[in-house]
Amino acid sequence: MSENTTVPLYQVDAFADQAFRGNPAAVCLYEQWLPDGFMQAVAAENNLSETAFVVPQGEDGDDWELRWFTPLTEVDLCGHATLASAYVLFHEVDPDMTEVTFHTKSGPLVVKRDGDWIVLDFPARPGVAVSQVPESLVRGVGVAPRALFESEHNLLAVLESEDQVAELAPDMNALLELEHSVIATAPGDDCDFVSRYFAPRVGVPEDPVTGSAHCTLTPHWANALGKSRLDARQISNRGGVLRCEAKGARVEIAGQGVLVIRGELVI
Repeated sequence: MSENTTVPLYQVDAFADQAFRGNPAAVCLYEQWLPDGFMQAVAAENNLSETAFVVPQGEDGDDWELRWFTPLTEVDLCGHATLASAYVLFHEVDPDMTEVTFHTKSGPLVVKRDGDWIVLDFPARPGVAVSQVPESLVRGVGVAPRALFESEHNLLAVLESEDQVAELAPDMNALLELEHSVIATAPGDDCDFVSRYFAPRVGVPEDPVTGSAHCTLTPHWANALGKSRLDARQISNRGGVLRCEAKGARVEIAGQGVLVIRGELVI
C-alpha cells in the first residue's frame, strides 16, 4: 500500500442497546490481508479487548474472512467482535443484507439479522468436570467454586449466587499462573444465569461481555436448568445482555449493537 492509505475503521458496542455499554470492538475493513504483525500493532493501538479484521471472500458480498486480535495475540474465536463485524456489514456496508458467513479459524460462522438483534451460530464448547481445583484459581477469584469445568481455553467456575459473582475482586497475578482464562458464573436473580470473564493471559484482565464464553456457558446451564433457551447477563461494570440457545453441537448467541465511532485508519 502507498503512504497514507486509509481503510474504514469502526467501533461498535456489542451486546448492548445503548452506547458505552456492552463490549467495545474495533472493526477494520480491508480489501486484502495485511501482515500479521501490522494487524497486531493495530490491535495494540486500539487497546480494546478485540479488534476484528474483515476481508471479502468472493464477489457476492455474503462471504467474508474474519480474524480477531487482542492487544497481545490473535485468538481463534470471539463473539462480541463477530457481532460487531456483522453489525458493520448490516448497517454500514449493505443495509439490505440479512445474513453473512464469516470464514474463521473456528470454521464458517453464520450470522443472521433478526430485527434489532444479531444472532451468532457458534460451536458448542461444553466443559468437562475437574476434580482438583487449582490453588491459584481459588487465590485468583478469592473463593472456592462449588463446581469446576474445563473447556478448550477456559475454566468454568460455578459459584453459589449472582451476588457472589458480582462481588469478586480477582487477583490477576494469581490468575496468570493458570493455563486457562476463567469464567465465573451463577444462577441469575432476574435471568437464567450471570457471568464474568477474566483473561489476563491474553491481555484482557476482565472482558466486559464475552460471546465465546457462552459456547461453554450455554450447554452447561441448558443441562443444569433443563431448558434450551436461556437469558443471560454478563455483570461486568459495563454489563451486557445475551439470548442463548443450546442446539447440540452448536449454540446460538444473540445480542444487539450500537455504533459509536466511524472513521479511517491511516496506514
